Amino acid sequence: MKKYILFDHDGVLVDTEFWYYKAGERALADIGFTLDKDQYLRDMTQSFGTWSQARAAGIDEQTISKQREVRNVYYQEYLLTEAIEIEGVVETLAELSKYVRMAIVTTAKRADFQLIHEKRQITQFMDFVLVREDYERTKPHPEPYLTGLKRFGATKEETLVVEDSNRGLNSAVAAGIDWKILTVTKLCPSMSRFVV
Repeated sequence: MKKYILFDHDGVLVDTEFWYYKAGERALADIGFTLDKDQYLRDMTQSFGTWSQARAAGIDEQTISKQREVRNVYYQEYLLTEAIEIEGVVETLAELSKYVRMAIVTTAKRADFQLIHEKRQITQFMDFVLVREDYERTKPHPEPYLTGLKRFGATKEETLVVEDSNRGLNSAVAAGIDWKILTVTKLCPSMSRFVV
């Protein structure tokens, strides 16, 4: 029987992935580069990000670094102004909290995570949250989920990971933890823009 659930965050508990993409697309458009969405989605499954296409096109690292900061500003703007709730999440977590202990393991930066949850009720159901700054190596490396297990004091057999991406799934598999794939589309089709 599972006693613990480690949730991914973006795309599972909040619908933010589209806005992260849009922020990167907008930052690159500012310098005259068009981000190809299909290639972006393929890149994300391989743990490449927004900037791999720009690098391949010969855009220098100094420009990429500057536009990364611009992207971060745009992303936070979207987090404050766009609808990112996923219908039914709070109710589902409230019900699950009667039976299991839960935590979030995300690659989101602490500043973005805090902004997302300033006025939301999701974290009240979590024992803890691990953000990007809480571990060295990101998904698909197993470290994020192994860190979650250690923090709970849980075994792999007692724990379930809920993910929506190949990177996260690969992290859970590498950590030896059972997993379930959940996408925004499955949870709330009307709010999904694309699924990574």
